Amino acid sequence: MSPLFGRRDAGATPLDGIDAVFADLDGVVYAGPHALPHAVESLNRVADHLPVGYITNNASRSDEQVAGHLASLGLRVTAHDVVTSPQAAMRLLAASVDPGSLVLVVGGDGIVTELERGGYRVTRSADDAPDAVMQGFHPDVGWRELAEAAFALNAHGGPGEPGGIPWIATNMDWTIPVERGIAPGNGTLVSAVHTAAGRFPEVAGKPETPIFDVARDRFGATTPLMLGDRLDTDIRGANRAGIASVVVLTGIDRAKQVLAADAASRPDFILGDLRGLHEPYPEVERRRGAVRVGRASVRVDGRNVVIERDGDDALDLLRAACLAIWECGTAIHALEVPERLYR
Repeated sequence: MSPLFGRRDAGATPLDGIDAVFADLDGVVYAGPHALPHAVESLNRVADHLPVGYITNNASRSDEQVAGHLASLGLRVTAHDVVTSPQAAMRLLAASVDPGSLVLVVGGDGIVTELERGGYRVTRSADDAPDAVMQGFHPDVGWRELAEAAFALNAHGGPGEPGGIPWIATNMDWTIPVERGIAPGNGTLVSAVHTAAGRFPEVAGKPETPIFDVARDRFGATTPLMLGDRLDTDIRGANRAGIASVVVLTGIDRAKQVLAADAASRPDFILGDLRGLHEPYPEVERRRGAVRVGRASVRVDGRNVVIERDGDDALDLLRAACLAIWECGTAIHALEVPERLYR
């Protein structure tokens, strides 16, 4: 049972019973080139006692490049600690295409590095008759690269016809957070190729499970904890992989999205920032139809979400409201929700 719903020992933190921590990057550790407040010191404190793996869907950089960025922010990290979606994609590729085969790449160094490590050859042209296509995000990917992927996928028949070569996407994130705001992600680029090729790729990154399988194997983890800012990738993926999860409200998804989370995308813990990993997580009480977290209390009365007590911590109010809404059996769009809960 999720720690949000079940009883836990008084004073327990989200790290109790955990043997490794997996952290997403964008929106959890940093935004653009800069570290988010409290992230570095909190994760270094975790690393004093537990393995910390940094798991990223972004395929534009190699594990060494990612580790270099993280180290520059002050994290104690090596390339071994970084799990990338191209590394997970290599597992899918190896299942259908032997080393030495030619792979058309749409993307950057992160993909090329892993393919060369695995003994594959790389091309950027469909005219070279590649044996597979691997696609990931890079800010320089444009129409020509997407067209080459479509040409290669359609070489063995028209769009949607069987017999095409394997197509593996590192991830399907529709957006990515960058320093200037929210930008289109790899999912939008994959969608363009899908439109031309009439088929879907295999997907390696979150919310699919291959990237979690790689992380668990690398760190020998049986009870890891996933830290993420996105419900649709980090939290949904952790749930699919049977991994406990934290949503931290420093990235893409905030209070409004967490309140509306569907059953497949609900986290085990809700934190304002990563300092909460080391703090006792409040107990949940249910009294007379209301959910109480800390001094905050919320109930659902018919179609109305009623705040009985705001308490003295806005985060506890959000936690209580989430549980009350999630448990009531009515979709949030059919409820009257006080606006201050969204804030």
